[in-house]
Amino acid sequence: MRLLLSSAHRYPAYDGNGIGLHPMLFPSGSGYWIHDLLVKGLAELGHDVFYLLRQGAAKVLPEGATLVSEPTPDVDLVHTMAYHDEDLIREMQPKPWVTTCHLDLTARGQERSPTTENWIFVSRTLALLHGRSRYVLNGIDPADYIYSETKDDYLLFMSTMDWGTKKGLDVVLSLSRQLGFKLVVAGTGKDYESVNRVSEMCRKVNATYIGDVRGKEKAELLAGAKAFLFPTKVDEAFGLGMAEALMSGTPVICSDRGAC
Repeated sequence: MRLLLSSAHRYPAYDGNGIGLHPMLFPSGSGYWIHDLLVKGLAELGHDVFYLLRQGAAKVLPEGATLVSEPTPDVDLVHTMAYHDEDLIREMQPKPWVTTCHLDLTARGQERSPTTENWIFVSRTLALLHGRSRYVLNGIDPADYIYSETKDDYLLFMSTMDWGTKKGLDVVLSLSRQLGFKLVVAGTGKDYESVNRVSEMCRKVNATYIGDVRGKEKAELLAGAKAFLFPTKVDEAFGLGMAEALMSGTPVICSDRGAC
């Protein structure tokens, strides 16, 4: 098939290196990252993939994927991300289209948009929150991870720090103080205020805060942890960190607010 996928980010969503204790505009960016992986996977399956990226690309796209700056009319299907490129869908009519929804806007204090059967959600939980039933679970690339049954002496919490408390950072810090285990905290926020706040919270309980991690460093961190802690207080749209930990052979200890 000839497929047109679009996104609002600059490729790749995840570069190979983290930036540590510095802020970034999209601390998570997981939806963009999954879209990049989808482009790669579809191209590997032999489809002709055209990737419409308004901000272009900093690296060469995967083999079989073509970077375009304008819509490609001769395609069989258009695939966008929810809340992006509604104009593209109208422009490409009557081409078949789907849009993937990665988040629940009400968690950010916004109203949900009306949905149609063309919407695909990344979990059953997220679909039901929107009154829908169609979902396709997120996937990650095993090549990006290290599976290990040998663990080091630390537990890991990883999240975007703008949402740190909502994701359970305060809970894991309290547990670390009470039980005395070594805790490593990873993830950054949109500004230095978030980064500095988390640094101070971790300092008070002797937790190690390392900020943003990516690539090999992240893979080693996940593989080496005795357990991945994720006591989130919000209804997760998916919970990629938990999937990443499990891919690394690391047990997950979480709340009952994860997606299914």
